[in-house]
Order: sequence, then C-alpha cells, then structure tokens
Amino acid sequence: MKGPIKILLVDDHAIVRAGFRLLLSAVETVEVVAEAERGEAVFQLCQETHPDVIVLDLSMPGIGGLETLRRVCLRDENAKVLVFSVHDESVYVNRALAAGAKGYITKSSAPHILVEAIHKIADGEIYIEQGLLKASPSVQVDHYRSIVETLSPREFDIFLLLAKGLTAHKIAEELCLGYKTVANYGTHIKNKLNVSTVAELAHIAMVLGAVGK
Repeated sequence: MKGPIKILLVDDHAIVRAGFRLLLSAVETVEVVAEAERGEAVFQLCQETHPDVIVLDLSMPGIGGLETLRRVCLRDENAKVLVFSVHDESVYVNRALAAGAKGYITKSSAPHILVEAIHKIADGEIYIEQGLLKASPSVQVDHYRSIVETLSPREFDIFLLLAKGLTAHKIAEELCLGYKTVANYGTHIKNKLNVSTVAELAHIAMVLGAVGK
C-alpha cells in the first residue's frame, strides 16, 4: 500500500478519539483522516475520504455501531472495518463478524495490538484479539472440528486460504482454478459451517488452531 493507511475513527467519546490520534501520531504508516461520533456520519465521510480501514465502536447513540457496520458492509463488500469495543463477550464478537467486520479488539488491549490489527486488516487479513477467542464459550469447537474434518482436500485448502484473508481471485491464481469454481467452493464451505462471512470462517479456523491467531 502506497502512503500511510487512512483511518476513519468512529466513536462517540471525544476523549477516546483524542487518545487514538495521540497514539497513532507516532506511527508513520497510519493517518487518521476523519472522525465521526455517530454512525449516521460514516457514509458521507467514506465518500469524501475513502478510508482504508474504519475503526468502529459498537456502543454509540443513533443507529448504533452494529447497524453502522452492517450498512457499511452492505454498501461496500470490500470495506475493512475493525471493531474497537469495551465489550469482550462472545455474543458481541460473533455478531460483529456476522455483520462483516474484518477484526475485533477491545479497548483494554495494549496499544501495539491496535496498531497491529490496523496493519493486518489493511493488508487484507482477519484480526481477532487472541484473548477473545479463548473466552468464546459459544464457539462449539467439537462441532466445527467434526464439520471441517468432512471437507474434501480441495475444500480444506480453500477454507484455510479464505481464513487467511485471500480473495477468491487470489485463491484461483494460487490453486490454478477458475474464479467461479473457487467462489462455489467458498459458498459450499460457508453453508456447511452455517456462516455467512469470511471473517466467521477465519474465527472458526483460529479457534481450531488451523491458522495463526
């Protein structure tokens, strides 16, 4: 990526945004290009500033963080949204991933975690704070493991590559397959695991230890 990673920060607390700017001011590869205190302002700011990553709080007035996330991802399926929240409960993590988030970290995480998450997501990867995976009781590990074990070798290869953040086009190039073939595999894999987003696939893969956390 040429130039610094452009960040749109969405949080209703001015002191949080100020702290965020201060933290990132020392990071040459990142630049906060716009801020919003409500989800309603995000869509116009996206058109004006074209951010590379949107850092989004979940607890906000107005339409709220989850609905903002859902609408952003519906408008742009390639949107890269990092949820930055006080909530560490699995229900919030899972709902954010299902809505299209590419990452989830808590506001209690170390500063370097935030910077690392931004870089990973900007590069097209998925990033979920490690402690959240360990604390996710709703993730049925044995259930998912049994389903993954039924995947064919080709399905398993594509499952891992999707979980690592590769697009269907990149996977098609790497495996010498047609794009539509890879897309169809992806749909079948998601149906088997009963998920709708790549972020959810990545979450499952990380919980199973199939990809790095």
